Amino acid sequence: MSSMVRSGDDVRRSAPEAYGRSDGERSETARSAGASGARTPDPKVSAKAKRRRFTAAEKLRVLQAADACKAPGELGALLRREGIYSSHLAAWRKLRATLGTAGLVAKRRGPAPKRSAEEKRLAELERENARLQARLETAHTIIAVQKKVATLLGNTIPDLPSDGSE
Repeated sequence: MSSMVRSGDDVRRSAPEAYGRSDGERSETARSAGASGARTPDPKVSAKAKRRRFTAAEKLRVLQAADACKAPGELGALLRREGIYSSHLAAWRKLRATLGTAGLVAKRRGPAPKRSAEEKRLAELERENARLQARLETAHTIIAVQKKVATLLGNTIPDLPSDGSE
């Protein structure tokens, strides 16, 4: 009965033998792994993740294949095989429905391109023109109110020509 019960030391000594390696082999493996410090990278995984981009032809091909799926589980198998999510299909179907196949073309990401000096000047002049038009409208409204007040008080104000010349 006492031969069946082992102390903690006996268990530790017998464990490496049970796993097929001795203490020396195990510690040598640990030393060699610790000496190199880093694990070798998996060649299938890139160092930096990159966003996948699908061409319009690829999107259309996947949509046609998805539309052809009729049996249960067929669509899921297609999604796994292509490596896409169902949200991709939903977004692509929406684009195809609203804009046709032209909607499947990828749009350029990032900030808008810089405007030229002429375009900036034109935009500035258009804003100034809109601001001055609003001020002119306000001035016309004030003059119309002043004419009505003057008429009520019995004073007449002569009409000015609308082109601004006297």
